[in-house]
Amino acid sequence: MIKRKDGFNGERALVLPASIVKELEADVVASILYITDIGYYPKAWHHFRERTEPIDQYVFIYCMEGEGWYRLRDHEYKITSNQYFILPAGEPHAYGANTENPWTIYWIHFKGKLASEFARQAASPIEIKPGIHSRISNRIDLFEEIFHTLEMGYSRENLLYACSIFYHYLGTLRYLQQYRDVASGDKEKTDIITAAIHFMKENIEKKLSLGEIAQHIGYSPSHFSVLFNQRTGYPPLTYFNQLKIQKACQLLDFTDMKINQICYKIGIGDSYYFSRLFHKVMGMSPMKYKKMKKG
Repeated sequence: MIKRKDGFNGERALVLPASIVKELEADVVASILYITDIGYYPKAWHHFRERTEPIDQYVFIYCMEGEGWYRLRDHEYKITSNQYFILPAGEPHAYGANTENPWTIYWIHFKGKLASEFARQAASPIEIKPGIHSRISNRIDLFEEIFHTLEMGYSRENLLYACSIFYHYLGTLRYLQQYRDVASGDKEKTDIITAAIHFMKENIEKKLSLGEIAQHIGYSPSHFSVLFNQRTGYPPLTYFNQLKIQKACQLLDFTDMKINQICYKIGIGDSYYFSRLFHKVMGMSPMKYKKMKKG
């Protein structure tokens, strides 16, 4: 069942022709992630959709203002301003605007080889809390650029450009903190993980313990380790060693330092251990890396 009022004041929508969607599906670049439908509904009074027969597209909805709801897998979720969700392909669902305070939404139907990856963990509402480094207006501009590009026709250049922007658009949501960090221009933010990494880089020539790093941040070693692993995917000391090897590569690339001098510069006293660690991280010995110096 599909219901909705016949149009919303100021609404815009584009549905790509089936032949164009087939072209995108077959294109080596576009097939990674591509749009099939796109639209904007302001103050969408009586907006309601129910699909008992699943569709093969993912449905992205970004609520800018107002409220709404959606139902998926026998669970109903409420949506408020500055939240988004992605409905998975192949599953029945329903959604609609709040009857008293209807939502204003940007919506996109999409497919592609990476579609499931971007949709992962987004079936529940995800909040985008406005803050000092929010870039909501920039994100709206990205949406408008996608829409305008597709509105100008379906040349291959237009389609690939729209796909590229959409990839970035979803990335600004999936990796929200990194997106905001770019705007802040402050590499020494108070975020504890960023602060910890900065502390590591400032002490790259030392042999820091987990306790010393955690103490600098003001957390217990165990709690800090869990938080760090969740954010970066690595234990703190493993990450610290990666930073040391990154610094070693820079010294190999841009100086004539000997191995034992580089060891001293990155706080590793044993050159044999350094060589083993370097090989583990870079997949080759320091000397081989030196010979492969990039131009």
